[in-house]
Amino acid sequence: MTDLRAYFAERTDEMVDLLRRLVELESPSTDKAAADRISRYVADRAREAGAEVTFVPQEQYGDHLLARWGGDGNGFLLLCHLDTVWPVGTLKERPWRVEGDRAFGPGCYDDKASAVVILTALRGLRELGLRPSRPVTVLFNTDEEVGSRSSRPLIEAEAARAAVVFCVEPARPDGSLKVWRKGTGRYVITALGRAAHAGADHEKGINAIEELAHQVLRLQGMTDYERGTTVNVGWMQGGTRTNIVPEQAQIRVDLRVRTQAEAVRMDETIKGLRPVLPGARLMIEGGPSRPPMEEGPVTLEPFRRAREIGAELGITLTAGGSGGASDGNFTAALGVPTLDGLGPVGDGAHSVDEYVLIPSLPERAALLAALLTRW
Repeated sequence: MTDLRAYFAERTDEMVDLLRRLVELESPSTDKAAADRISRYVADRAREAGAEVTFVPQEQYGDHLLARWGGDGNGFLLLCHLDTVWPVGTLKERPWRVEGDRAFGPGCYDDKASAVVILTALRGLRELGLRPSRPVTVLFNTDEEVGSRSSRPLIEAEAARAAVVFCVEPARPDGSLKVWRKGTGRYVITALGRAAHAGADHEKGINAIEELAHQVLRLQGMTDYERGTTVNVGWMQGGTRTNIVPEQAQIRVDLRVRTQAEAVRMDETIKGLRPVLPGARLMIEGGPSRPPMEEGPVTLEPFRRAREIGAELGITLTAGGSGGASDGNFTAALGVPTLDGLGPVGDGAHSVDEYVLIPSLPERAALLAALLTRW
């Protein structure tokens, strides 16, 4: 039996170099031209690994990329996003660097190192003459960091034809895979009051900011850590001048829940908010955006199989979860077996301290190669 760990360990330098190239191809979700550049670069690497490549054109976001090995039915679906939260130019402020066994750079951990793992694993299998046990489809999307707005239908369509989904998102900092993730909701709440002169006619005004102050306290009070529910008012804007009673104010709200039942309950609760001030009005827009990936057979059965295969390689896998959502939320909600967190180990996603542990790159490539051939 091929020693996959040794094989990929010998390619650590190649993996680090590929990661550097991907990090230096800055690719914020909101910059189509930049996202298209990295999508085409990854397409070339996938072709070198033997894939048939198809682009799914987009107007607003980068073109999504489908890479297939050996057909497209009843097989493995791998999910990986190429977009980041960092604008073009961030690299000048925080250039790529390696310190000891850590690689740093915007987007390195979330999620470009995962693309390196996928490309290296599939190229390695080809060089070793090993075939995956099922057809493999990899969907590299370019809008995950903004909610997979354009790629969700594609993700769900591909998942419906798959036997199992591997969501190659970063592992937890301790290396755990993810058998649950919270679902998300996004809301925009606008308060409408009445403008008036803040001095001469103060009593005639209805202060929209004051109304939202009441609503912010209500919303923040809905957080329930025992249920795993959090509500965060993360943005607020209102008014025009200090000498005018503000007629309009707005907040944006983030919701996280562990179960679909809780998502329904919280959606009804938030949409049921009523004004406090006489004469004020509320407009509530939005709702659930990603369903929860609930811990259950859909996630635990693939984890059990992965743990068995990992043990054959001498890799001990543990299970965990995350308050952050991924595209695996969509596939698990469809009832398709989903294994998440197969990317490399690191920490600091969306932070200036983001890094990847370099030794985890070949280890995760070996694990993915084993999953694809022994599942």
